[in-house]
Amino acid sequence: MITFTQKGDFSKANNYFERLKEIIHVGVLDKYGQQGVDALASVTPRETGRTAASWRYEIERNNNGSSINFYNDNIQNGVPIAIILQYGHGTRNGGYVQGIDYINPAIRPIFEQISEESWKEVTSL
Repeated sequence: MITFTQKGDFSKANNYFERLKEIIHVGVLDKYGQQGVDALASVTPRETGRTAASWRYEIERNNNGSSINFYNDNIQNGVPIAIILQYGHGTRNGGYVQGIDYINPAIRPIFEQISEESWKEVTSL
């Protein structure tokens, strides 16, 4: 007579596959993050090119899911230059410089691609 005994569980294997699944999803977000940075840099108004070259992204994960956050690191005297280009700003002599909506049109196609890919993944299950 042959008897098999097994002790333990598959928790290590399950944890491995869960981490692997997260890495795959982060890879997709990483792709879209870089596409977003490229799109933002290509449409950012250029006087010196500093603001266009200062875009970056971070992927944030929490219990509710993941998000892509875009940042621009060109800050002069405490003022985020990308934001004043987007929304406009007052001048020292009392004038006003109108903003240019360049961020939303640049990033919208990226969000639409994320939405389409996510929908395909959900409906293919």
